[in-house]
Amino acid sequence: MAVHAHPDDECISTGGILARYAAEGVRTVLLTCTDGAVGEISDPSLATPENLVEVRDRELADSVRILNISRLVKLGYRDSGMDGTADNQNPAAFLQCDFQEAVDRVLQVVREEHPQVVVTYDERGGYGHPDHIRAHQVAVAAFNAAANDAVHPQKLYYAVIKRSSIPKFGERLRAAGIDVPFQDLRDDETPFAVADERVTTEVDVSQYVSTKRAALIAHRTQMGPNQFFMRLPESLFGDVFGQETFQRVVGAGPTPEHDLFAGIESR
Repeated sequence: MAVHAHPDDECISTGGILARYAAEGVRTVLLTCTDGAVGEISDPSLATPENLVEVRDRELADSVRILNISRLVKLGYRDSGMDGTADNQNPAAFLQCDFQEAVDRVLQVVREEHPQVVVTYDERGGYGHPDHIRAHQVAVAAFNAAANDAVHPQKLYYAVIKRSSIPKFGERLRAAGIDVPFQDLRDDETPFAVADERVTTEVDVSQYVSTKRAALIAHRTQMGPNQFFMRLPESLFGDVFGQETFQRVVGAGPTPEHDLFAGIESR
């Protein structure tokens, strides 16, 4: 079960595992907390601010189909927008919702699905977006509450990026003639990466990179041709995103590990 903030968030950090484990016969559940109402529109012919929620809902449905996700749950809160914007204060925003109500709604899905593994963001929400942080808080609270249930998740993971991988990524981009969006940052300053020692788990999803990329492309309003990920050649995309990395927060077993279900007897 993956808990994400917006439509399209399921693709980059977990698209590979969702596709891989579905192909291996695992029941996969995606819980999306917000409607993406404040997202960008890559091409005005695709959507308007007035119908963006409806369009992104269709894009999410396409992504879910491509990734072969077993069940999609949408909490339906309004996108809170970037930190410090007026959208943070919208009464319908995820950031303004009743926290315990949101936890209870996620917990209900946990009780219905009995997931063995739960994946979400780290405490910074990956890069500090308020909805990502709130999704982390809600997912962790629901995971902990489920510990009192007869059947509860055995493992909790945060999707994270190794800090040492950032300069290597930059080198690959420069070699391919692509502008590096974080070229002025040293690897120890990159806000969306974590110290290498926090990464406990690296999962090979190289066989599913094309599926992951197709799911990302399905979010057309967010992934126009000038968007960074879309400017990566397919070969470079596959090289960079052929592994997904995680921090195991709850769950036993040796590290490093290469399977989210390591130590679990059945899937």
